[in-house]
Amino acid sequence: MTANLKNLLSVDFPIDPSNLPKHIAIIMDGNRRWARSRGLNPIKGHEQAALNVIEPLIDRCGQLGISYVTFWAFSTENWKRDKIELTGLFNVFRLGLKNLASKFIKKGARLRILGDINKFPKDIAKQSLDIMTQSSKNHKITVTFALNYGGRDEILRAIKKMITDGIQPDSVNEELFSSYLDTAGIPDPDIVIRTGGEKRTSGYLPWQTVYSELFFTDTLFPDFTPQKLEEIIVAYQQRDRRFGGDSKKVKINPQVSAIA
Repeated sequence: MTANLKNLLSVDFPIDPSNLPKHIAIIMDGNRRWARSRGLNPIKGHEQAALNVIEPLIDRCGQLGISYVTFWAFSTENWKRDKIELTGLFNVFRLGLKNLASKFIKKGARLRILGDINKFPKDIAKQSLDIMTQSSKNHKITVTFALNYGGRDEILRAIKKMITDGIQPDSVNEELFSSYLDTAGIPDPDIVIRTGGEKRTSGYLPWQTVYSELFFTDTLFPDFTPQKLEEIIVAYQQRDRRFGGDSKKVKINPQVSAIA
């Protein structure tokens, strides 16, 4: 992997293969603004993201050796959107589940879903469960889509499951609680990226991201390329991740830290 890494990069500075994030979580923001800026129906922005952006990002993560990537595709608050847009979004999900999912599975990806998918149309919920089953033995990379996901909703659902299981308060610790979350078995994100210019996480994986490195970019998600992802990885590698302890980092390169 190390010998061939240089050929994979499209940035002018090297990625350190010994300091790669295990898990990158992405808030895919800006699809509608991308479409409107071009005089297109907002759904075209979602189509652009699904058909032309997600796959190259997953491919690059797999090439670099990043084991987990998670995309927030639909939040619990997105139900407030216009019914016509929701219908269009569901059709994009169907397209992605039918075409992209099968391609990812053939490439060795394990696919997972976060969120309460039972509120989606039945065919989407069934397809989501099917792809998780079909890909369960794959291990090259775990690709997760957060659908009808909200951080507070996830925590409340976890608490309700614990109560149903009769978990006693004295036995609750961080490890046990994490096992009841949608992300059970997935390491916490090292990097959270939000495209589109907003500088907030909006309830994305609140339990899991307490020590994640946050990156906000003005780039709208349909324009977010593997090169831009690489630039963020390089900047991440310059960060001082202390986890409450002492600094282990040397002087930060200002050229790359400036993009954070």
